[in-house]
Amino acid sequence: MQIDLSGRTALVTGSTQGIGYAIAAGLARAGARVAVNGRRQESVEAAIQKLEEDTEGGAFVSAPGDITTEDGARQVTGAVPDADVLVNNLGVFGATPPLEISDDEWRRYFEVNVLAAVRMIRTYLPGMKDRSWGRIMNVASDSAVVIPAEMIHYGMSKTALLAVTRGFAKDAAGTGVTVNSLIAGPTHTGGVEDFVYELVDPELPWDEAQREFMAKHRPQSLIQRLIEPEEIANMAVYLSSSFASATTGGAVRVDGGYVDSILP
Repeated sequence: MQIDLSGRTALVTGSTQGIGYAIAAGLARAGARVAVNGRRQESVEAAIQKLEEDTEGGAFVSAPGDITTEDGARQVTGAVPDADVLVNNLGVFGATPPLEISDDEWRRYFEVNVLAAVRMIRTYLPGMKDRSWGRIMNVASDSAVVIPAEMIHYGMSKTALLAVTRGFAKDAAGTGVTVNSLIAGPTHTGGVEDFVYELVDPELPWDEAQREFMAKHRPQSLIQRLIEPEEIANMAVYLSSSFASATTGGAVRVDGGYVDSILP
């Protein structure tokens, strides 16, 4: 299967690092022109420089702006007036005892993880419908299905994102636009190695350390290792392609079998 996204413009929110960066790189390697987003111009430019090196000539657009605000979202859409592919990757997470989550934190998680995605969909979906082609993906999490007791507010926001996805997929019915969620499992992103070594022998080589961590602390995983961001990007690139034209309204799992269910 040869995926060719030549002539397509993609916007990936929160793409200066981690999963978003990997998705931006994957889309560029498939031929898309990719808009890179982060809150600060400096971080976006640094990410683009690295992406150009990693993708050997990929085409990128600088699209800085804090999409959790209306002004920031307008800044981004000013840089990218139209997009064929929208990947809502921006998100925050953190552990807080359930009874200590303040009203402000509940609101912040909803505004960053849900409302920002809604705002971008509301901006780009009409143009996609007019052109009879488009791909929208919302990066969710296994926490949307397996709510972590220490991150109820995070789990709530990702569950809401699944509902948002299904609803907008219905709005786009019959237009040639697909809308899906990616349920990402435990992923090897920045800071995770330090976290792992807090829980296992710090003298272990990384491959052994992560497998011990998964066996003891994430035993539901069927691959028994952390997922690499590129593995999630592979699914995002596929869903961005013409090959995925019959996949919409779904919660597509890239979780290493972490969610213990035969359905999403």
